[in-house]
Amino acid sequence: YVWFAEVGAEVTTIWANFQGADPNAELVEINVRPAVFYPEKNHLDYITVRGFELTQAATPWTPPTADQPGLIGPNWAKGWIIEDNDISHAKCSGISLGKEAATGDNFAIIRGDKPGYQYQLESVFTARVYGWDKDHIGSHIIRRNVIHDCGQNGIVGHLGCVFSRIEDNHIYEIAQKHEFYGYEIGGIKLHGAIDVQIIHNRIHDTTLGIWLDWQNQGVRVARNLFYKNIRDIFLEVSHGPITVDHNIFTSPQSIDLWSQGNAFVNNLVTGAVRSAQVLDRATPYHLAHSTEVAGYAFHYAGDDRFIGNLFLGEERGDDYAMGNAKFVDMYGAIKYGTAGYEGYPGTWDEYKSLVGGYSGVGDHKRYHFQKQAVYIDNNAYAGIAAPFEKENGAVVSSAAASAVLVEDGDAVYLETSLPAEVVDGIHAVVTGADLGRVRIVDAAYENPDGSPVVADTDLLGAAKTAGTTYPAGPLAALPAGESRIRVW
Repeated sequence: YVWFAEVGAEVTTIWANFQGADPNAELVEINVRPAVFYPEKNHLDYITVRGFELTQAATPWTPPTADQPGLIGPNWAKGWIIEDNDISHAKCSGISLGKEAATGDNFAIIRGDKPGYQYQLESVFTARVYGWDKDHIGSHIIRRNVIHDCGQNGIVGHLGCVFSRIEDNHIYEIAQKHEFYGYEIGGIKLHGAIDVQIIHNRIHDTTLGIWLDWQNQGVRVARNLFYKNIRDIFLEVSHGPITVDHNIFTSPQSIDLWSQGNAFVNNLVTGAVRSAQVLDRATPYHLAHSTEVAGYAFHYAGDDRFIGNLFLGEERGDDYAMGNAKFVDMYGAIKYGTAGYEGYPGTWDEYKSLVGGYSGVGDHKRYHFQKQAVYIDNNAYAGIAAPFEKENGAVVSSAAASAVLVEDGDAVYLETSLPAEVVDGIHAVVTGADLGRVRIVDAAYENPDGSPVVADTDLLGAAKTAGTTYPAGPLAALPAGESRIRVW
């Protein structure tokens, strides 16, 4: 299906591949507009776009080191509401909450003197000069949209997405043509997502469901459905705190962690889980609930929490099982459950003793040799999923178990077959006090208003009561045996 063009001094010639269709009988549209609704000026604040079909724009590639226009977006402003729209067929990006050109625009390619990583660091500090703070940027609401058939991502943003809320959206068929190669592909792809809340979205048939990359802090990913993606969620080079609770992850590669300070609470996970260190890219972290930079650090892996999750570990034989084979070879073996944390310290005291034990090693190098502690308690495992060797309160079943999300018209059902032992009560409601503070940022798990996170609302919106014991997984009640529950 490849088309290509040749641009001359006065004439542009397009070679079109119609795959047997008659262009004289079918609709043929050549898009040259870079957007459908996108301001030319910055700081046009508090605009609501509601109830439109927005489609067919020749949007350019949107890396975090460039201007990031989308089919629709605020272009470096505050307080937009984009709701109840059908947004589709952006060549690259559907909704952009991203940065603008003044903070850097493809300098790594144009100048060729420094890597994009270095220019991305610089853009953070340049953005502060251009008004990157809570009073002027972000706080957008993106809700109840249907976002589909975009070539790069459904929602994208670097810096401009801060303090925003993304909820109740249906995102699908993103980057499925595989017409591009690049590191910015996903249903939702955000950098610098400070205090962003990603709540109750349905994300499927994408190359990567949610990709949170660089200095994400105070983020919450809750009550979302992920299925038929190559990877469901990828958290990269961030220091936390990030809270991921009451989601369903069913794609072959469910969770990828190249970051630290993540808390996974009451999720259903049927695919693989992987964690990796990143010691060649130090990224910024911030004062709590602020864009003010507090420091920057490498990513040592660990400092993660897993409480009350249900891991089923269903090995697949389909075409995209295990993701990309080369990727697996480069970054470690596939693991199911929390077994991939084998060899990590299981307590803060154990980590402290190990870090202090590198005799003759300089101040900072001893931290590079040691992965951080992980805090893993009261999870349930079935199938081929296995627990962390030092886990407290793990429930492990050898019985067969399965869970799958099935579409039926506009509805989605969770169909499960579960042994009784993995649906018994295992733990109480998890709060910020249970999760502690992340090491590098020295910050607690909090809501954007500074109150402690409380994971007391299940996938279906049912409230959980403090002091009551609940089963592992995203539902306050999940039956043993065969069941079919509507979840969308």
